[in-house]
Amino acid sequence: MAARETGSPAVPPLPPLLGARRDPTEPSGVTGPGGPGAFDAALDDAGLRTARAALAQGRRQAARALLVHTGDDWDRRGHRLTVLARDPSATAWASDWLAAEPGSADAAALLALALVHRALRGKEEPDRAREACDTAAGLAPADPTPWLGRLLLARTLGPEPEVLSVFGELHRRHPEHHHAHHLLVARLAERPGGGRGAEAHEVYDLAELAAAEAPADSPLAVLPVVAYAERYRVLAAGGPAPADPAASGHWSGPRARRILRACFDWWLEWEHDDHPRRHTDLNHLAFALTCAGRPAEAAALFQRIGGHVTPAPWSYAHPDPLAAFHAARARALGR
Repeated sequence: MAARETGSPAVPPLPPLLGARRDPTEPSGVTGPGGPGAFDAALDDAGLRTARAALAQGRRQAARALLVHTGDDWDRRGHRLTVLARDPSATAWASDWLAAEPGSADAAALLALALVHRALRGKEEPDRAREACDTAAGLAPADPTPWLGRLLLARTLGPEPEVLSVFGELHRRHPEHHHAHHLLVARLAERPGGGRGAEAHEVYDLAELAAAEAPADSPLAVLPVVAYAERYRVLAAGGPAPADPAASGHWSGPRARRILRACFDWWLEWEHDDHPRRHTDLNHLAFALTCAGRPAEAAALFQRIGGHVTPAPWSYAHPDPLAAFHAARARALGR
């Protein structure tokens, strides 16, 4: 498989599509609801599930060991801390941990992300969450994870210039950050189309640029498919697109067909199937192939996904994302 060009710029010299040509978009809500017990954000990370269960019982050692073992695998660290932080008791756990170990960057990052999730649920002041993220960043200047917390806040509650500024800080620390790119694409998909053609939205340009600049084995190769799903979410919520994604024609244009073919072919050749958020990409690919009327290819994705369903993008087309996933899977597998 031919490698992409892999320059290593410190920050995206934000291309024109990331500039301030447009007015900031309105703050958006959190996407992808999941019912209790229906989805597990830990996906297939057994160590993460063990640490989360231990923290629920007030035991910190498993989480401490897990994060030490994770080291500077930034995508995995971000995934693990974000999942741990979602638990309703995470703020109390992290506060106790930080009191016991005041200089712990792991405890500070967990507290920061826990406060971010509380703020996103309307149970905490966003400014307190931002301050906690800044404190965590000060304890570990190279770590992009506190900036992931800031980006989660900005994506939902902040103006677009804040989103772009925070993304730039995060990108400096880890140019291939998977979760950060997904958040950026989700927000920029909400920009108005500007009267251009259906396949000319600038979020597609950004996603293809990021995929092209990433190393050949980076899962950012799938980002253009994610951009199409996020744009469908916006169009379906606003009315222009039919509620049935398969009937919308959204994946039938030449650019969409080219992107789907390239991303599926890339996945077939990918030799590093251990990325912590790979099931997020697999769900996006399966959704797109289903909507594009390519059940045989979708079936291969459903087999690989197994039970690791993610709410997005299935929630973009149906109020019950789990039911939407199982219906699409049954059709693809002929069941």
